[in-house]
Amino acid sequence: MDDSMIIVSLDIGTTAMKVVVANVSKGQLNVIGIGSAHAQGMNRGVIVDIDKASAAVKEAVKKAASQSNTEIHDVVVGLPTNGVQIYSCQGTIALSDQTKEIDDKDVQQVMTAALMQTLPAEQEYVALIPNNFSVDGFKNIKDPRGMIGTRLEFSGILYSLPKSIVHNVAKAVERAGLNIVHTVLAPAALSQVALTDGEQNFGTILIDLGGGQSTASVIHDRKLKFSTVDTEGGNLVVHDISVVLNTTLQNAAKLQRYYGTVNIKAASEAEEFPVEVVGQDEPQAVTSKYLSEIITARVQQIFERLQKRLAKIKAFDLPGGVVITGGLAEMDGVDQLARNIFGVKVKTFVPQQMGLRHPAFTESLGLVSYAQSLNDLDLLAYAVIQQHNFTDGKDNFQSFQSEESQMPKSSDNNVHPTSTPMGEKFKNFWKKFFD
Repeated sequence: MDDSMIIVSLDIGTTAMKVVVANVSKGQLNVIGIGSAHAQGMNRGVIVDIDKASAAVKEAVKKAASQSNTEIHDVVVGLPTNGVQIYSCQGTIALSDQTKEIDDKDVQQVMTAALMQTLPAEQEYVALIPNNFSVDGFKNIKDPRGMIGTRLEFSGILYSLPKSIVHNVAKAVERAGLNIVHTVLAPAALSQVALTDGEQNFGTILIDLGGGQSTASVIHDRKLKFSTVDTEGGNLVVHDISVVLNTTLQNAAKLQRYYGTVNIKAASEAEEFPVEVVGQDEPQAVTSKYLSEIITARVQQIFERLQKRLAKIKAFDLPGGVVITGGLAEMDGVDQLARNIFGVKVKTFVPQQMGLRHPAFTESLGLVSYAQSLNDLDLLAYAVIQQHNFTDGKDNFQSFQSEESQMPKSSDNNVHPTSTPMGEKFKNFWKKFFD
């Protein structure tokens, strides 16, 4: 029997929309298609124009579909942590029949009981991550299904985001003709591939240097325990270069990409390169050292602000140190600058999969890996969140009840599915669960 499955991830970034198509077979994940499009309708990590964002998503999806020869309808989507709130939660229920084995419905009921706390009006739940269960006082049970008892307890971690962020993501993806089968907070997805098992278990700071913003998160016991967002990222580095050197943003982006470094000591006064200056007929010579000073000033500011926030919660005491990824992580010297500021061990992460060997693709790959690792309890918890949002009349992704996407199929692409898409397996699970 062929148990292969297609998983498609969508990373909605400030500078680019990135889509990765992966085929999962016998536990092995193989990337078979990649699509990237210049982002529009974005500002500092969040959607500010739904129509423009959806158009960019469509473009990225079309490229990935063509390359992978796959029809794309269902996607796993990353969510930013802007305004995230994190809660510990507990739920308890009495089991009606002590001779009956605990089943999915009982787990659903106790998870739902854990949601009974008041959220700020502008927030809604986006994730529920199980910690453990207790049955009649027996603690630290990972999966109580199949056991018998009279009392079932649950503990977990709840995450909420501003409704506006959730709504705009849902609308942009919907208008692109896609169905969201699962959402994942970006740091949780990043940790799947950027951190080792030890780093996830014992505690590590994970920094994502994105185009529109920089996010520092603490991963401990394989869960997101803290996240803070700095509203500066790679775009402001490019802006600084443009303003200081009086050149266009396009030229500034090329300078940062090809010559950018935050290793001022290694940058040379002797090495020069021409820069087209607005209002000048001839290019002006700029030294590598001067460009490095411009870039370093901004990156240092970002790190120093993050350092203050992380120091308040004693995050630097964690044994995993700091792992840096995201688009800006490719620049030479980023790890050394971070080491000087944070005072702990620092390393950068770059995906090694063919076609994804750039730190900007870490989230895209992480989303696929996260979706691959989901078990039945994870799906139950996500379905409970979706049902809770739906019954409360909130904007939600409704992926557990959506019909197959009606995204127009381009006849000239002639793409066909190569295996069962993940969305079908999710839908079958939720259909069975809520019937």
